[in-house]
Amino acid sequence: MRYFSISIAILMIMVAAVTWGCRHVDTSVYLSVDKVTAGIFLEPRERTVLPPGMAYRGVYDKGIQLTKEMEGFVPQLYNDAAQYCTIAYGHLVKLAPCDGSEPERFLDGVTEPEGEDLLRGDMTTAEAVVLTNVDVTLTDGQYAALCDFVYNVGGGNFRRSTLLKVVNRNDFDEVPFQLRRWVKAGGRVLAGLERRREREIELFFENVEIPRALPPAGTDLSPVDIREGES
Repeated sequence: MRYFSISIAILMIMVAAVTWGCRHVDTSVYLSVDKVTAGIFLEPRERTVLPPGMAYRGVYDKGIQLTKEMEGFVPQLYNDAAQYCTIAYGHLVKLAPCDGSEPERFLDGVTEPEGEDLLRGDMTTAEAVVLTNVDVTLTDGQYAALCDFVYNVGGGNFRRSTLLKVVNRNDFDEVPFQLRRWVKAGGRVLAGLERRREREIELFFENVEIPRALPPAGTDLSPVDIREGES
């Protein structure tokens, strides 16, 4: 009888283990969402070291709201357009499909406040790029618009962009022309990227009129793919 009881106990433990394991490997439960991976996650994860005396400025609430609306909130783990495991406001969990091996805190989903915390943490990567590459004084709106842009296209693309050059020349009238170029992904012009660039322009020129003049002669207006950057 004693051995029978031990056998039953072992069997119950094995069943529980299998049941728990199934919870983690049933990949059919993960949504596939046609969302582009944020560019900051597709670059080496080295952290930019801010120079002595420089501190993170923080993206103000209106800027965070822009990124929230453009990324959209998904409380559960999902696979994005590239089949990368993602959660919340585009927070990349890993560069592979969801398979149940993700950190425990993500397996049952996240709340919206938790998602915002993830976004604000991720945004510091974009902030570091803007802080260490822009040489001119920016308003809160200009800073937030550029941080959202970097979040979307990646720091390397921003560093090599004509947009950064015109910003550092204080040629802000040319900013709309340059932002509107970055509307392609995977070789296709995406309506979502067109909307995002217009929202960034509105934020960059918050409380002032958006320039309506024609671009200077010779300005390159060719569309740019956010995954390839300018050639």
